[in-house]
Amino acid sequence: MNARLDEHQIMSGKQEKAKYIFYFLALGGLICALPRRQDNESNKLFNGFCRTTRRTVEFGRTYVVKPKGRHQATIVWLHGLGDNGSSWSQLLEKLALPNIKWICPSAPTRPVAILGGFPRTAWFDVGELSEDSPDDFEGLDASAAHIANLLSTEPADIKLGIGGFSMGAATALYSATCFAQGKYGNGITYPVNLRAIVGLSGWLPGSRTLRNKIEGSHEAARRAASLPILLCHGICDDVVAHKFGENSAQYLSLAGFRYLTFKSYDGLGHYTVPKEMDEVCNWLHGRLGLEGSR
Repeated sequence: MNARLDEHQIMSGKQEKAKYIFYFLALGGLICALPRRQDNESNKLFNGFCRTTRRTVEFGRTYVVKPKGRHQATIVWLHGLGDNGSSWSQLLEKLALPNIKWICPSAPTRPVAILGGFPRTAWFDVGELSEDSPDDFEGLDASAAHIANLLSTEPADIKLGIGGFSMGAATALYSATCFAQGKYGNGITYPVNLRAIVGLSGWLPGSRTLRNKIEGSHEAARRAASLPILLCHGICDDVVAHKFGENSAQYLSLAGFRYLTFKSYDGLGHYTVPKEMDEVCNWLHGRLGLEGSR
């Protein structure tokens, strides 16, 4: 893993249709930024959440893609290291999922160990990808709580999900484990009911202890078994190696997440392509029971 994580890489492929989906586009249409006042209010809430920790957390700007059709689901989508919510909101706005509202927050700017302490937008601190390296549970809890807060104001009949790329995928998977356990790593109750998790080119934080935590609670095992998860990973990924995605799927399965799909892509590096995003669209459409046919 290296500083290439610092960029959100997008591959368009050869098809003309894919070009307008996967290139960065000018803001417009149904993309809008939440008022800064709301971001400040959210920051106050989650600074309170982290009051007993050493860290003050201030999240960046949040972007929203409104549904073009009847609103049936809301998904928080999380960017990778060094990116922000704007770039992914522009991509997601073009997907053929008119019944989904996308919320694309921006991570706090913090020193990142793998970059020699250089400050970048990051959902948590990371030193190296290794089963022996410590996880930044303080940072993970703060980000998972911020994401849950964004979802907590959605109407009761709306299906809720979390997805992400790279570090964003890792944070989405950590949120899935919090949902299953019914609490964050610090013991505070997890407040929302998740219906879908998507992780692209990511990994699972806290993988070594997850099975024991889930198996120790009947309710946690029940929630884990009911949560659909889609993991996608490029075989040629030289930033977050394919083995980390594969191992994450194995750890989740062993912990009781039975409703899990893992997809590998030949020739794919640390970026996304139209084929992968089509897989995401089809999977979300089926798992969330969205209107229309694909």
